[in-house]
Amino acid sequence: MSDRRPVTFEHHDHVSGPFLHGTKAVLSPGDELVAGYASNFEEDRVLRHIYFTTLESTAAWGAQLATALAGVEGDGHVYAVEPMGPFEDDPNVTDKKFPGNPTESYRTHHALRVLHEVHDWQRHSPEALRAMLDGLARLREEGRAVIED
Repeated sequence: MSDRRPVTFEHHDHVSGPFLHGTKAVLSPGDELVAGYASNFEEDRVLRHIYFTTLESTAAWGAQLATALAGVEGDGHVYAVEPMGPFEDDPNVTDKKFPGNPTESYRTHHALRVLHEVHDWQRHSPEALRAMLDGLARLREEGRAVIED
């Protein structure tokens, strides 16, 4: 039996940071990330949540995938952020793709305030990135690349 406590909008105080967000965007301390922008993963989809994590490797995926899918040079950016309101487990990975929430991925309707950029984050290899992009392309072809938002 797992002692994992699900993270819900009502019960999230047991999760502590640092919180991280990976993106293609160039941001500054004090900037606020908000929902309502186009998804990096679904064409013509505006997201109602903003996503973040406590794991550097998960934030790295966010940065590298967002950048690659946008056709932008580089690996993107990872920022330390502060959630400005309640948050919950990201249902796109929690118990859907992985039991529990091993990616420590969360989402919120509220803003994330940028604290600072993390410069020394560990990038995924070009081979791992290519494999992930190929996997996402396969899911899209099969009609299974659906974000629960």
